[in-house]
Amino acid sequence: MTSAADAPPAPPIRTDVLIVGAGPVGLFTAFEAGVIGLTSHIIDNIERVGGQCVELYPDKPIYDIPAIPVCTARELVDRLVEQCRPFAPPMHLGHRVETLERLDDGRWRARTDKGLTFEAAAILVAAGNGSFVPQRLPLDEAVPLEGRHVHYSVPNLDEFAGKKVVVAGGGDSALDWALALRGVAQHVTLVHRRNGFSATDSSVANMRRAVEAHEMDFLVGTIGSLNAPGQKLASVEIKQIGGSVHVDADHLLVLFGLVADLGPIAKWGIDLQGGRIAVDTSNYESSLPGIFAAGDIAGYPNKQKLILSGFHEASLALRKAYNYAFPDKKRVHVHSSYDAKLAERVAASHA
Repeated sequence: MTSAADAPPAPPIRTDVLIVGAGPVGLFTAFEAGVIGLTSHIIDNIERVGGQCVELYPDKPIYDIPAIPVCTARELVDRLVEQCRPFAPPMHLGHRVETLERLDDGRWRARTDKGLTFEAAAILVAAGNGSFVPQRLPLDEAVPLEGRHVHYSVPNLDEFAGKKVVVAGGGDSALDWALALRGVAQHVTLVHRRNGFSATDSSVANMRRAVEAHEMDFLVGTIGSLNAPGQKLASVEIKQIGGSVHVDADHLLVLFGLVADLGPIAKWGIDLQGGRIAVDTSNYESSLPGIFAAGDIAGYPNKQKLILSGFHEASLALRKAYNYAFPDKKRVHVHSSYDAKLAERVAASHA
């Protein structure tokens, strides 16, 4: 009998464009790729779509998206996912590209940390400021509790049902999850190092109302230590001015934000400038043929870190990527208003 370990590796996934990053720019890239006739796959190190927009400021208003006077980051991502739906680009979340190599036929082979292999005519990096990893709690005793009692995200609210939960952090994610957990957990305590927050005014107001209504507690302080006899969390020490208090807890949700890290991208052999991928602004191609960058990770003179700039960069990059996917085929430009096939796809996706 052949075991899973002895099984042959899965064949490479072939696509015209591999998009690294599932934030707004990566999502728009997938849509635009479909419009001009390119297949695409999306991968992202984070377990959900949205990139830094959803991870760092999901409910903050955005005012500079053309034709949309105001929307939240979460709403923008939802709309972009909907826009992609006619082309149904496969998304591989929780994967990070570890290695990259050029094949003899000019295509690129990318391997992820979880064993997927892609072969693409072009790769477009829309990874924002790089891979995002949670800012972890700087306590040795937290490490063996991760995934069971110490968490850096909320994949499933039911896991906290009827439990005592301490939420640490002062941003939108911390306040939003503390408020959401009120109706699920037995008790919620929000802990932040100061009485001010880096969250939206509405979230702060909602939190304070919940505290006044005794629906949750709020403590000013920092996480000092974890009491976990037998590797099971029992309480959390909160250090405050003048002393410490111990809060009973079954779970600790740490939401200190994300730390940007270029990670393996820095080892791909691409020219970097100031922690960004240096690109040619005529097509946003990097120093490696067939590797493109769009969004915050693309670096060039007078770079503007705006979502709409990333959309523009991705659009021009894909025109050059088309040449790598179909070197013997001339692409004919068609305005979307006159693209009958696009209209049919959009209509079918909403049927």
